[in-house]
Amino acid sequence: MSWVPHITVASIIEKDGKYLFVEELVENKKVLNQPAGHLEENETLEEGCVRETLEETAYKVEVDYLIGIYQERRKGSLDMWLRFCFKCSIIKEFPEQNLDKNILRKLWLSKSNIIGSNIRLRSSMVLRCINDYENEKKYPKSIINDMLER
Repeated sequence: MSWVPHITVASIIEKDGKYLFVEELVENKKVLNQPAGHLEENETLEEGCVRETLEETAYKVEVDYLIGIYQERRKGSLDMWLRFCFKCSIIKEFPEQNLDKNILRKLWLSKSNIIGSNIRLRSSMVLRCINDYENEKKYPKSIINDMLER
């Protein structure tokens, strides 16, 4: 076995005190997550975030700023996730679009709904992203491009 890094992107979309979530099936269990997924070859982090959000929610979004960068490794696993979480704004909805195959539905939930829910969160990064957003952590999205272009 060898170490396996996963680079993922996620979006925080907030409206009227509620956050956009997806309910998805992971290993035959329902979990809640932000619209999120793996970065694909030849795309920027921002492009990946926009694509994943569209595929999972049928909302076209624009990236406003970076909330944070998060790392998680599960006990007993060599897999490691590195999540780039962005605050996004909805530009347009495409209601006729099918959602990704593992997405059961999209829903708007308050933070208290999330904490009090019987449905598990996909990872601890979900709540960490919301907490950082609520604590007004924000970095210009250009910080990533400036660092990567060196």
